Amino acid sequence: LNLFMGAMLILVLADNLALMFVGWEGVGLCSYLLIGFWYDKDGTQRPGVANATAGKKAFIVNRIGDAGFLVGMFALVAAFGTLNYREIFGRIAADPHIVEGDFVLGVSLASFVAFCLFIGATGKSAQIPLYVWLPDAMAGPTPVSALIHAATMVTAGVYMVVRANVIYQLAPGVSELVVIVGAVTAIFAATMGLAQTDIKKVLAYSTVSQLGYMFLAAGVGAYWVAIFHLATHAFFKGLMVLGSGSVIHALGGEQDMRQMGGLRKVLPTTYWTFLVGTLAIVGVPGFAGFFSKDQILAAAFDGHKLLWIVGLITAGLTACYMFRLLFMTFWGEFRGTEEQRHHLHESPPVMTIPLVVLAVGAVISGWFGLPKLGHWDWNWLSHVLEPVVAVIGGHGEEHHLSVGLELALMALSVVVAGLGIYVAWRIYGGDQGLAGGQRWAERFPAVHRLLFNKYYVDEIYDATVVKGTWESARSLYKFDANVVDGMVNGSRHVTVGTSFLSGFFDKYVVDGLVNFVGWILQKGSHFFRRLQTGLVSQYALVVAVGAFVLVLFYVVVALRG
Repeated sequence: LNLFMGAMLILVLADNLALMFVGWEGVGLCSYLLIGFWYDKDGTQRPGVANATAGKKAFIVNRIGDAGFLVGMFALVAAFGTLNYREIFGRIAADPHIVEGDFVLGVSLASFVAFCLFIGATGKSAQIPLYVWLPDAMAGPTPVSALIHAATMVTAGVYMVVRANVIYQLAPGVSELVVIVGAVTAIFAATMGLAQTDIKKVLAYSTVSQLGYMFLAAGVGAYWVAIFHLATHAFFKGLMVLGSGSVIHALGGEQDMRQMGGLRKVLPTTYWTFLVGTLAIVGVPGFAGFFSKDQILAAAFDGHKLLWIVGLITAGLTACYMFRLLFMTFWGEFRGTEEQRHHLHESPPVMTIPLVVLAVGAVISGWFGLPKLGHWDWNWLSHVLEPVVAVIGGHGEEHHLSVGLELALMALSVVVAGLGIYVAWRIYGGDQGLAGGQRWAERFPAVHRLLFNKYYVDEIYDATVVKGTWESARSLYKFDANVVDGMVNGSRHVTVGTSFLSGFFDKYVVDGLVNFVGWILQKGSHFFRRLQTGLVSQYALVVAVGAFVLVLFYVVVALRG
């Protein structure tokens, strides 16, 4: 499966939208199969159902997004006769007006295609409203969660939007939608991460939130920044998901952070590498996430002040829930069972060496995309991506902030992140354990319940979409059974009744008349055969009598005449 997924990822990066879609579906297949890998693990409903259900959920939700993706592909084929990026984008660059005219319902071809492709991206990259599959996808093995659901597959949607940036530059309305969806998803998922207790699900909502940041960057036209954050996120999120796997391994499969605590003493390598990943995602200066997230906020500040505020608040929430995870897992006293305490140990090198490698990447990867400050331009990544994200016809032009403003925004984001860390420390830091979190939950029970239950989105989907689908299916079944089958069965009854009457008429009327004629002939033959005696003299007598009768008849007729 890993080899197959690697091949599919190569297709995702191909220079053809059709090949990309094949790879897109291939990694989706890997995801579906691996989420349900532990098919024999006890579920919450009955043995084996939880993980299998999570796999099906991921599969179905992604198919919804793929339907939009396919419609966008069909529109491109109808307009250009090809799905090759270079050919399509070359023709658009030469004449942008070919995609700006009305295509359907007063919408331009660029807007229609961009919207359809973005539907696919919301499914694959877990954005509102199709994000619900990703937290449940954590049912799969932890290396799968790190590889597919934190670093590679889920970023395919971001890659696709950036790769198709020529179309999005000419669809400003859809680009605004991308910005809004990304910003709302970022803060929405971040708030849910504040109250989750499953260590992998906290990281899952963190992934959803960070993907929102990437779409925020892509929507404002900072395409290379979206790829920059995609790359840095792969390092620090892959690090933290594998780090959570190391913790789960040490605890014999336990994922509830309420049963952890004090693990930094017995899992030193896991702790320090996890701390590096946490500092990176929070945006502490010097770590990878600081550079990429800062440039996303700077891009949003220039023209989208409200969404910049949303992104800034999300940065504070990210710092809070990530250090909450760190403190609940590694600080304080151990809260697990004695059996778990007895088996606590650092993971073997096969697990810790990748953590160290990723920790190095979580530090140095950010230095390949340093922000442009005045005449200082050491931004290697933006120059590499320039041919791909070139400005088309004056659309999506990049604006640069002054050095002073750029530094001020950096400082503000660091302060907000520091505030989030401080809040997490006040509630969960030191040896408080779960006491601070319980006090917060008791003080704001409604808010805690809302966040813990993830805004009841899954329940709302179950009550509306899922239940509606089931009810529609049942209604269609009843219509089929009672109306369609009723009509078919009624036709059958009519046919059977008609055939019965036809058979009765044929048997008793038609056959009766035929049989009656036969009976008359049969009975008549009994009389006439008595005349056949075989005596020649008798036959001669009959002939003579017949001749006499004829002569007599003639004479009588002649005399009257």
